Amino acid sequence: MKILVIGASGTVGQGIVNELSRDNQVIRVGKTRGDYKVDLTSEESVRTLFAQTGNVDAVISATGGVHFGPLSEMTSEQFNSGLQDKLLGQVRLVLIGKEFVNPGGSFTLTTGILAQQPIRTGVNATAVNTALEGFVFAAANELSGLRINAVSPTVLTEALDSYGPFFPGFESAPASRVALAYRRSVDGVETGKVYRVW
Repeated sequence: MKILVIGASGTVGQGIVNELSRDNQVIRVGKTRGDYKVDLTSEESVRTLFAQTGNVDAVISATGGVHFGPLSEMTSEQFNSGLQDKLLGQVRLVLIGKEFVNPGGSFTLTTGILAQQPIRTGVNATAVNTALEGFVFAAANELSGLRINAVSPTVLTEALDSYGPFFPGFESAPASRVALAYRRSVDGVETGKVYRVW
């Protein structure tokens, strides 16, 4: 299969590439590096990406920024940054990309454990991840001939030095284990599912 992996240079993305490149043609995409570059907050950039890659069999998004900070200090502009980046960025990828995914192909988006298990300073992340899961659940009913799922990882083992203090008591998962959920989404038959790796 010809698979587009957006966020390929990130920790999760590298795990996905390592897992899927053994038996697929993987196209690595990032904001600043990769086979192609894309800014998911820009409709023009997303359209340019698909014009360059042509049709693919699967699209995986393992990227998206959110705002972390106390709700008591949060501004609407800060909250909107997560909506524009992780939420609408991935939604935009589906809305535009559905014309470039071959029949029987799939989208796999990335949410996160905070959709169900909030942490201090993570209000924006919880809202964005929950909205993405709602999008996947509903869009699966209308993407004729295509599948869509999401992967919801816990904090990554490789990122514990940076993010561990924000996730006290959470069990981590290595990127290689998280990558298996993306494999399941791409190679499986289900749609409208959220694969939770935690």
